[in-house]
Amino acid sequence: MTCIDPKNLGKVVVIYGGISREREVSLMSGSAVVKALEEAGVDVGTFDPKTDALEVLQNKEYSRAFCMLHGRGGEDGIIQGVLEYLQLPYTGCGIQASSIAIDKNATKVVWQAHGIPVPRGMVLRSQEDCKEAISSLGRNLIIKPSKEGSSIGLYRLENTDDVSLLDTYKKAQERNMDVLCEELVAGRELTVALLDRHDGQGLKALPIVEIRAPEGKYDYDHKYFSDETQYLCPAPIDADITIKIQETCEKAAKVLGVEGWGRIDVILRDDGSFVLLEVNTAPGMTPHSLVPLAARTVGINFTELVLTVAQGASLKA
Repeated sequence: MTCIDPKNLGKVVVIYGGISREREVSLMSGSAVVKALEEAGVDVGTFDPKTDALEVLQNKEYSRAFCMLHGRGGEDGIIQGVLEYLQLPYTGCGIQASSIAIDKNATKVVWQAHGIPVPRGMVLRSQEDCKEAISSLGRNLIIKPSKEGSSIGLYRLENTDDVSLLDTYKKAQERNMDVLCEELVAGRELTVALLDRHDGQGLKALPIVEIRAPEGKYDYDHKYFSDETQYLCPAPIDADITIKIQETCEKAAKVLGVEGWGRIDVILRDDGSFVLLEVNTAPGMTPHSLVPLAARTVGINFTELVLTVAQGASLKA
C-alpha cells in the first residue's frame, strides 16, 4: 500500500451523526475516525447534519469530506448530492451507486441480472403478498425494511404462519419503506470487507470474517454492544471457496458502482454454495466493526485504514 502523507489530505471534515436510526452508531464511528485523523496530524473538523448548518461545510474551506453517516441521509445519495453541489470531494460511493446500494431489493435486482447468487425473496405490499410469500418461500423467513441497516427492523421468523407473518409485516411497515421478505438461508454468517488501496487494482476483498453470534442472532445489540459475539478472521473456509466468495463480492461491488471501500454480507451453506445478502457503502468504524478487523489481518492498522479511505475522496458526478 502506498505510504500516505497526512499533510497531503488537507483539511478534512468528518460527516457523522445525522437523522437516521443509526445515528448512535454513526457518532461512534465518526468519533473514532476523527481521533485517528487527529493522531496522524491531519487538520480535522466535524459536521453533523442534525445540528449543524450547511454553511459549516461552505465556510471552513475543507479539502475533502470523510462520510461516516450510516443509513438514510448518509448512504442513500442525499449527502452525496450536497457534496457534489458544493464541489467538496468525499469518500465512498457517488449519488447513483449510493441510492441503489442502500435499497436491498434494488441491489438484489442488479445482482441477479449479473448472475450473482442472492436469497429468493419478494417485496410485501399486502395481506395477499404475505400468503404468497409462505407459499413460495416457505415458513422460515427474514423480514426487513428495504433501506435500514444495522439489523434495525429485521425479523427472523421460523415455522411462521399467515397471521404471524402479517403481524410482522405491519411492524416492519412502520419504517415507512418497502418491506422485503426473503427465505431464511441456513449457514455460516460471513462478511467481506472491500478496500481500494490505491495500488492500481481497484476495490479488492480483504480476508473474510466469520461471525458467530449467540444463538445465531447477530442483531443490533450483538453487533455493537456485546462481547459474546465471536469474529474469526481469516474465516476457516477452504481456500477455493474463499477465493470464489471474494471474487464474487468484488464483482458485486463493481456492478453497483461501489467506490473506495465497503462491506458485503454473505451466508455460506454447508454444501459450499453461498448467497450475498446486502452491501454497506459506509461501513462501521466502532470497536466492534469488521472492516478494521479484516484490514488489521493484512497489516493495515486503524489509522492507516482511515488515511487510505480519506485519500480516495473524490467527486463522482
